[in-house]
Amino acid sequence: MAKLYFYYASMNAGKSSHLLQADFNYRERGMRTMLWTAALDSRSAGMVRSRIGLESEAHRFAPGTDLWAEVSAVHAATKLDCVLVDEAQFLTPDQVWQLARLADEAGIPVLCYGLRTDFQGALFPGSAVLLGIADALVELKAVCHCGRKATMNLRVDDSGAAVRQGQQTEIGGNDRYVALCRKHFSQALGR
Repeated sequence: MAKLYFYYASMNAGKSSHLLQADFNYRERGMRTMLWTAALDSRSAGMVRSRIGLESEAHRFAPGTDLWAEVSAVHAATKLDCVLVDEAQFLTPDQVWQLARLADEAGIPVLCYGLRTDFQGALFPGSAVLLGIADALVELKAVCHCGRKATMNLRVDDSGAAVRQGQQTEIGGNDRYVALCRKHFSQALGR
């Protein structure tokens, strides 16, 4: 039975490299995969890229993308063995349900990778639904500067100061976000 998986973590935990390794494992065995990433992430330009230099081409999803229809069309022509989704926090709730349908009705394992929470500690809508309905939840680990497990994403400005307000989504990497444990995240925001 195919399952819907959600691999979640803070920034810098290796989510994209884990996805690319899983993709490699399927393809090494002669299996077909389909990779997706968020069109919102202008840095990706249709690629899943990891900080350690691994990358692969991917389809891009936007809020209006019907993942059930797109993947089903490919699957009907050539059987897919796995669908892998990077930046899954940017999925809409409907898209998460479409991915669940791919696992349940089309029998395709779906592996989603993304952030659990934003820079204020609030769940992303896509992540909230994945946490609620995924068959398997896997937390990947990042490390805070103190050595504890990093679970939070602190947004910083150009001078490295904590950003307390703003849009939920602002694309960036190490230049805009720092992975911290809850204690240091709270201290940085003055909570």
